[in-house]
Amino acid sequence: MIGLMMQQPLLVASLLTHAARHHADQEIVSRRVEGDIHRYRFVDLGVRSRRMANALAALGIQPGDRVATLAWNGYRHLELNFAVSGSGAVLHTINPRLHLDHIAYIVEHADDRAIFFDLTFLPIIEALQARLTTPRLFVAMCDASHMPAGNDSLLCYESLIDSHSSDFEWPLMDENTASSLCYTSGTTGNPKGVLYSHRSTVLHSYAGALPDTFNCSARDAILPVVPMFHVNAWGLPFIACMVGAKLVLPGPALDGKSLYELIEAEQVTMSAGVPTIWQGLLSHVSGQSRAFSSMKRTVIGGAPCPTAMAAQFQKVHEVDVLHAWGMTELSPLGTVCNLKPHQLALPEDARYAVQAKQGRAVFGIDMKIVDPNGKSLSWDGEAVGDLLVRGPWVASAYFGDASSQPLRDGWFPTGDMAKIDRDGFMQITDRSKDVIKSGGEWISSIDIENIACLHPGVASATCIGVRHPKWDERPLLLITRTSGSTLEKDELLAFLDGKLARWWKPDDVLFLDSFPLGATGKVLKAKLREQYGDHYGSSGAPKQA
Repeated sequence: MIGLMMQQPLLVASLLTHAARHHADQEIVSRRVEGDIHRYRFVDLGVRSRRMANALAALGIQPGDRVATLAWNGYRHLELNFAVSGSGAVLHTINPRLHLDHIAYIVEHADDRAIFFDLTFLPIIEALQARLTTPRLFVAMCDASHMPAGNDSLLCYESLIDSHSSDFEWPLMDENTASSLCYTSGTTGNPKGVLYSHRSTVLHSYAGALPDTFNCSARDAILPVVPMFHVNAWGLPFIACMVGAKLVLPGPALDGKSLYELIEAEQVTMSAGVPTIWQGLLSHVSGQSRAFSSMKRTVIGGAPCPTAMAAQFQKVHEVDVLHAWGMTELSPLGTVCNLKPHQLALPEDARYAVQAKQGRAVFGIDMKIVDPNGKSLSWDGEAVGDLLVRGPWVASAYFGDASSQPLRDGWFPTGDMAKIDRDGFMQITDRSKDVIKSGGEWISSIDIENIACLHPGVASATCIGVRHPKWDERPLLLITRTSGSTLEKDELLAFLDGKLARWWKPDDVLFLDSFPLGATGKVLKAKLREQYGDHYGSSGAPKQA
């Protein structure tokens, strides 16, 4: 027997329609590339998005066509999320931090019909124009007075808006229609395209707003520091529309001072970003003896959150930290570390040990860990295996690759090694390619990094496996010091004593000024392994600095 309920497709445009109707006067605040602060309301977002939808149609953009962006988090980029996807085309957000070769590859691979760009990225656009073989439309996201001189091939965003009516009806379509396209960062080979649907996007927004996920409501002012080109800013722009939250968009100014000023001026209650961004913010706040007057919580993902960072946010600034994990292939939400009631009463050290985990699955995501033979392992907090996931916003294949069959019996292999405890809290122990194999046993580089970061003289830590003549691999710890720190190797190694198994203890420590970072802010361990792979030499003794 079939239920007698209406069939209403889950469409991205419905999020905007809801926000403009029920939260019409809620603010959207953007720091623009032009340098000023722009303000308007959800009702204005609706009007301008419909105008742009008409402009896209006038440019010949058809349903299913890919429309690319090279842009920061701002109101124009937000408008394109709805104008493109809502009209039936596919929004392709490009990460400008990728190498130009990769950007050119994904533009060709996606067969983008048009590329909208912030003026910051004009050099990338001009380089692309010189090497792309197929004609494309290029739209500068500015007004006529800021249009670049000497390039007559560029269209002007605001001129397109001004020349079209807001009289546009969002079309009804199958909810499984593609809505947006995001490529992986391509750290191993060419980037891969993940094609999201309207249905997956709306369901992901529902899940992200839940109390035990990001706990978003109309009473929030949300600052997505994570860029829209990084998996749609983790869904936060869509979530803000769904719940009617104030949306604060930081544009290109992601330094600690600029973020702090925006947080305080707009009374931001919730934010989200990668650890490297928060290091800059916390350094500014501490260095200026500042405090947060409105911030209640921040989501930290993209890389493991050091315990010291969580402690500084929570103990010093009374800002709750939500440690999260996901992937481009998961839209990206997989788990969030919100504590259960009995964990709130744990001693401080035990509580932070839980918060170091990536958390429990968001409703809609199922996960398991398996051994090399595919056998499911126990959720006992000890067994480590390959992490597999499935759910309605998990990729089943890669865009434009008919031969791609990533699933294992209906499960997506994440490439992460993990363990899951009895409460369902998952903890990444390593990427499968980063785990250190020493003497036939596995060592978690992430666990070593988290412990090293507890030392007050450590700003950030990265641990890699380095070739060893006897043990196959041994851990090498790489450190950046905090400002003014005089920390040396022997002191740090002594600090590690008793905090990890003796055979896990790194054989050497190197101090660097910085780590090489990928397009999404993650440390490029492969590059570090290439640089320091022979550090222990043929004798097993560390090379002298």
